[in-house]
Amino acid sequence: MARKGLFTIPLLGWFIKHFAVPIDREKTRTSTIKSAVRRLNNGELLIIFPEGRRSETGELQKGKRGVGMIAGLSKAIVVPALISGSDRALPVGARWLRRARISIVFDNPLSPSTLYVDKNSSNEEITRKIMRSIGKIKNRHADNCS
Repeated sequence: MARKGLFTIPLLGWFIKHFAVPIDREKTRTSTIKSAVRRLNNGELLIIFPEGRRSETGELQKGKRGVGMIAGLSKAIVVPALISGSDRALPVGARWLRRARISIVFDNPLSPSTLYVDKNSSNEEITRKIMRSIGKIKNRHADNCS
């Protein structure tokens, strides 16, 4: 899933069109959520950036509730991951990539029984659990991801 503006960037846009679903961050459509859930239920993989954008400071931001909604509706296993260094490689607003070390650290999968304690688990609660897991990765690997 990628914000729709990325699809218009020369070269990068061509690549993204082949591998991503456009997201309108200003006006989320139910069809986008349904499409994501359908893909997961069909056994496809889906990469979601729960914060919705790169961090300007490298610190974790609050996760968007859409990630919890998609996870909750699909009952999919979630593999938390932390991408560190992208704030230095391509700062928000920058026009060119900079040379920087980028690290990606994956954690153990979160099973549906961990995320969806009961049928009343809210999208926000599921999102918070996912973000807490990513925060734990960040704390464990602070020295390696800076």
